[in-house]
Order: sequence, then structure tokens, then C-alpha cells
Amino acid sequence: MRDDQRLLPLLGKKSADALENALDIRTVGELLRHYPFRYARRGELTAIRGLETGEHVTVMAKVVKVDQRRMRNRSGTMTTVHITDGAAQLSCVFFTKRVKGLNRLAPGVQGLFAGKVTVYRGSLQLAHPEFRLLDDDEALDAQEFTSELIPVYPAATTLQSWSIAASVGQVLDTMETVPDPLAGGLREELSLMELDTAIRAIHRPATEHEVEAAKDRLKWDEALSVQLALSLGRTEAAGHPAPECPPEPDGIAAAFDKRLPFELTEGQREVGETIEAELAGAHPMNRLLQGEVGSGKTIVALRAMLRVVDAGNQAALLAPTEVLAAQHARSLREMLGELGNAGELGSADKATRVTLLTGSMTASARKKALLEVVSGESGIVVGTHAIIQETVSFAALGLVVVDEQHRFGVEQRDALRGRGSGDSTPHVLVMTATPIPRTVAMTVYGDLAVSSLRQLPRGRSPIGTNVVPVAEKPAWLERAWQRVTEEVAAGHQAYVVCPRIGEDDAAEDEQPPAENDNGQRKPIAVLELAPMLVEGALRELRVGVLHGQLPADEKDACMRAFAAGELDVLIATTVIEVGVDVPNSTVMVIMDAERFGISQLHQLRGRVGRGSAAGLCLLVTESPGGSLSRERLDAVASTTDGFELAKLDLQLRREGDILGASQSGTRSALKMLSLLRDEEIIAVARTYADSIVAEDPQLAAHPGMRAMVTEVLDEERAAYLFKA
Repeated sequence: MRDDQRLLPLLGKKSADALENALDIRTVGELLRHYPFRYARRGELTAIRGLETGEHVTVMAKVVKVDQRRMRNRSGTMTTVHITDGAAQLSCVFFTKRVKGLNRLAPGVQGLFAGKVTVYRGSLQLAHPEFRLLDDDEALDAQEFTSELIPVYPAATTLQSWSIAASVGQVLDTMETVPDPLAGGLREELSLMELDTAIRAIHRPATEHEVEAAKDRLKWDEALSVQLALSLGRTEAAGHPAPECPPEPDGIAAAFDKRLPFELTEGQREVGETIEAELAGAHPMNRLLQGEVGSGKTIVALRAMLRVVDAGNQAALLAPTEVLAAQHARSLREMLGELGNAGELGSADKATRVTLLTGSMTASARKKALLEVVSGESGIVVGTHAIIQETVSFAALGLVVVDEQHRFGVEQRDALRGRGSGDSTPHVLVMTATPIPRTVAMTVYGDLAVSSLRQLPRGRSPIGTNVVPVAEKPAWLERAWQRVTEEVAAGHQAYVVCPRIGEDDAAEDEQPPAENDNGQRKPIAVLELAPMLVEGALRELRVGVLHGQLPADEKDACMRAFAAGELDVLIATTVIEVGVDVPNSTVMVIMDAERFGISQLHQLRGRVGRGSAAGLCLLVTESPGGSLSRERLDAVASTTDGFELAKLDLQLRREGDILGASQSGTRSALKMLSLLRDEEIIAVARTYADSIVAEDPQLAAHPGMRAMVTEVLDEERAAYLFKA
């Protein structure tokens, strides 16, 4: 049986369609790598406390009470089954008696309950969950009934864990021995079980020890596959020439340094020296610059760009949004002053030009910008990722700076290789204000060297953060708007951030309404909140609205007005997340804050406290106390150390998503490996991978490992790695 064999002939149309529609699983390999995320031991209940609102869960619990009553606003009966783990309770709500087996849910009965977690009147509940009773001989097959460890799979609303287990069982029963890509000597050296044994043990374990041994082997395969891929990428990249950009003592970079109105931090100087040395080399620099919000990454990047301009090349600064691109262009021009307006009256002798190039420019403005780029008249080009497409021609692209774009992965960085002059490859500097734990950097950014800025420039003000729990303390929201008004009265400005634009723009993580319409609402939108505030709590203030769907000229005009102090409050989406620098802004209110990740919240609040006055960030939420959402928000409120928050973020989120988003944007490569807990495995795998690739750069003598890379990683990314 091949890893890529389709499931349809093995499972039948109904089961195969269910797996594809619910979980995007189509092949044998994808199903077998859909591992259980935990195991329910018969008689051991699942911890209910800490379940996350909106997630689909499967819990083993015991029924303690059953209530039935007629519904007030609709015909029929509502049955509420209270289940417990012995420490906390969860309500299961059914809106009809016509549920198979409902009459068997009586106090003392134990079973598996699966559904989406919602909140009703401050309590967790499952609306119309599916369930299977552990003493139900008809529902559980003999093997499942007698097994001590019951695998619990990541499931979906339309496909429960026990259905996935049944499909996995069918495949395992007919599957031939899985070929092992690792030589026996290597397995013995690392004390790893055979791959076939590991796959069967992870789905059908006899003991917990067997589970751990299987995990060790499967983690190793994932770690080695990713590190082989990255080692291949590094080897290939190192073979390309790059434009050599040695320091120019009398160039524009030196002139800029002399005019700096402040002293660089020690970290900025050290990183700058490292970048300077790499830019002078014959091979392309590939470096990640990470640092706290406001640590001065932009000034480091600008100094690097000027080094490249001094050598007769061009630099491109890529931003994730047009708003940020326009902001960067303005900031660079302001920092450069007369050094940045070449060809204009009053420009310096060795000046260059900063050109903004975006997709929404008028035809005439775009034509002018393209001419400046292709002629070399522009030394620094700023725009979104569209500027590195084939339709944009550079005279001599020597450096690409990527700002805050987590989806700019290996394939996209590889696309830059063809944008240099002749055979040369541009240097690449990727910046992020989201600090990255070492293991993530080793894996997600394994083709990049890493530099960190931890020291903040002098004059930065502290930022206080508070959670505003409106479900428990509704009056606190009114107080939040009062604080905004007070800050404006003191001469400052404020941001209000919403997760959505308008009615037709749902947040990415928004969940559909619960079946019982239990009071959960959609997250607030900019276009809903703005008129409410303008007519209500902020009616005396000058309020602007900013979001990604506005025309480019309106977005730019709004940001200019806010930066100029012509607006008191800016109600916006996350378009202001990075790069926006208005030192007079001192307070930010983030609505439905639980809808944002830890790192995103940390970056958002970095927009305030950028001047001499202290900053304040208010996280407004309806999440109940004790939930994981509140835990995340409390963590953000407790510290402004982005490196500590990055570790916590990794603990609380599904780590596999990181690699999928950062490297290819498609299916995640990490199913078992923990980037936080498996640092030793990742480090050892990297050493082995580098050694293997050094001897066999195309893995021609290691077909099993080559296949392992293509099986664990998605086809698009594997194609990049093994292209001719």
C-alpha cells in the first residue's frame, strides 16, 4: 500500500468523503499522519476546566444530572445533561428528544462526548453533542471496548474521533509493512523503533510506554525531514554569488550616520557590524533580525540599505500592507532628509531617492515609479510583495528587506534569487517584532542566520496593560472610553482596534453561531463600532476610520491626518499592527481581544508609548475567567517582554501551524514535533541533516530520506527543494 494511495477504494465513498470534507484528508499517508492528540484511559475522566470556547473537543466524562423542560420561544423540549470530570461540570444541551440513545444518558453513565464548546450565561456547554457510551456493546467494537487506551483524534463538527479511529483501523488491517527510510545502524544509534511499528503503535498502543516510543520515532522523522529540507536550501543558496557591497567611507551611509540625532544602542551597533560584514561578502546574506516592538530595527535596516546604495545597487523594502508601505516610505524620507531627495532642489551631493510602489497607484503614478526603479534613479524602493514580481524591473537589486510578513517563507525567499543583476542573488534581511524561541528559529527560519535586538532606545515610555472583562464588569468598558477622553484632553491620541471591518467581513477565527443561539455574537467590526462611538462615548472627539478595504488615497490621507494630530482617535483593524509610528498616541483599546494571538496583541500595543508619555493598552473581552482565552490575555497584561510572550504563545497554540504558515501556507509539516519541548531532537536532527547533505547534496544515495522529505512536507515546498 503506497503512502499516496487514495482512501476511496479502501474505505468506501461515505467514509472517504467525510475525511476529505471535514479534515482535507485524501490519502493513506495523510490519514496515518493524523495522529491522536491524546489517549483516554478507560475509567479516567477528561479535565473539563480549561476547555477553550469555540474549539471542537472530545471528552470522557460521567453524567451527574439530566434536566428536561419545554422551550419558551419555540416548540419542543430542551434536555440538559450535566457531565463532570469530578472537579468541574459541563452542560450538554439537546433541543429534541429524537436523539438516538438520549434516553440512556442517566446519572452514573460514562461516555465520550464530542462537540463545540460554547458559553451560556458564564458556563461552558456543548450544544447538541454527539456521544458514545463506554458500556454500549453495539457502539464500540470489541477491540475498542477491551483496549485500555482509547485514541482521541483531532476531529470536526461533522466527523467525530471514533469515526476517524474506525477508518484508521481499516487501513491498518490491510496495510503492508511500511518501508523504513532510516538505516538499521542509525536507528540503533538513536534508539528508535522501526517506522512500521511506530505508526501502528501510535494508533493502537498497548501501553503508555509504547506510545512514548512511537512518538520519539515519529518526532525524529519530522525533525530530520524539515532539517534536511532546510540544509538542502542552505547548500543551494550558498552556491549563488551576491553583489559585494563593501563600506564606502565617504558614501551616503557614512553621511547618514553623522546626521543621526541620537546614539545607536549597543545592540544596533553590533548587528549593524554583522550585516555590514555579510553585505561585503561574495555570497548572499540571509539574516533574520528580530527585536522587541520599538527596538529600532528600521534604523538598522536603513543603514544596511544605504550600504547597498553606496555600492551602486538598489534596496527594496517589502511591507505586508499598503498602509505600512506608505508609512515606511514617509518614515525613510523623514529620516534621510536631504539625503533622500536626489534630483530635487536642496538635495545633498550623494543623495538617493525613495520610491513608493503599490498596486493601487494611479496609472501615471505607477508608470513614473516604475521608470525610477528600472533606471536606477531610485536607490530605495518601498512597497508590498508585488514589487518583486516579474513585472517590476530593477536596475541592480542588491538587498531585499522584508518587514513583518510571517507568510514570506522559503519559496518566496527563493523567488528573490532571480531578481538580481546577471547571475547575482540579492542579499535578504527579514525583520520581525515577534520574538522567536530558538527552536522555532532553527526550524521555521532555518535557512536564515538570526540576530536579536533586546535593548530599547532611550526615551521609550512604559506601557501598562489591563484586561477589561465586560461580561463580569460591564461598567469597565464605559471607564475605558472615559480614559480615551482623558488622554485626548491631555493632548494625546488613541487607537481603537477591532477584529473585523464590517458585516460581510468575518474574522478568520470566527466560529458559526451555536445551534441554540445562545447569546454568542460576532466580534465587533470597525464599521459597526465607529458610528456608535461617534454618536455616543466619543462624540466630542475627532474620530477617523482606517481599514484594508479603503482606497489607497483614503488610507494614506487618514494616516497622515492622524500623524499630524488632526484626528484624536483612530478606529482601525490590524492594518496599524506594525510600523505605524505616531509618538503622540498613548492609549489603545482592543475590542474582542481574545480574537487576537499573543504576539499580535504585543505588536498592537507597541503602537502606543512611543513618545515621552506613558502608554496604556486596554484588552476588552467577554471571555469568562479561567478560560484559555483569559489566560492568554492575562499573560499579555502581565509582561511587556516579547521573548517571554513568544514562549507562552508557542505553548498555547498548535505549534504545527507555525511551519505550515511560515514555509508554504499549506498543510503543516509538524504533527508530532513540539518546537518548544523537543529542542534536543531538533538540534541533533540538524547536525545529522547537515552531515548527510554535505556528502550527498541531492540525496541521490538516500532515496528513503528523499521520499521522507516529500511525504512529510507538502508537494509545493518539496518541489522547490528538489528542483533541478
